[in-house]
Amino acid sequence: MLKSIQLRDCMLSHPVKVRSSDKISLAMKAILDNKVSGVCVVDDEENLVGILSEMDCLKAILDSHYYNTEPGLVGEVMTRDNLVVANPNESIVDVAQDMLRDNHRRRPVVEDGKLVGQVTCRAVLKAVSEF
Repeated sequence: MLKSIQLRDCMLSHPVKVRSSDKISLAMKAILDNKVSGVCVVDDEENLVGILSEMDCLKAILDSHYYNTEPGLVGEVMTRDNLVVANPNESIVDVAQDMLRDNHRRRPVVEDGKLVGQVTCRAVLKAVSEF
C-alpha cells in the first residue's frame, strides 16, 4: 500500500536551486519567495553539490554582522559533506523513516548524478493524505 509509493510519484520535481557562487542574499530571497526551509545547491550541469538551509543563512547573517562584513557566497556556508540523497525509485516510507531518524526536513532526489527532485516532510504528508 503506502510502501509501494515511490518518491518519483510525490517528490517536488522542480526544487528551488541556487549555485555555490550565488550570494547568500540571493539564496535567502529564493528561500523566502518560495516559502521553503532550504534549497539545493547545484553546479552548471545540475549535479548536486550541497544543501543550504535557513539556519545556514541565519548563521551567515549573524557572522557577517559580528565581523562587520558581507554575508558572502552560498559555497562558503552550505553543507557539502556527507550529503544524504534518495533515488526516485525508493519507497516513500523508507525515505520518510530515514528522514525522521536523521532529523532532516528535506532530501534531494538524485538520478544518474543529477538532481531530479526533492522530497520534503510536507510532500510526504501530502502523499499520505492523498493515499
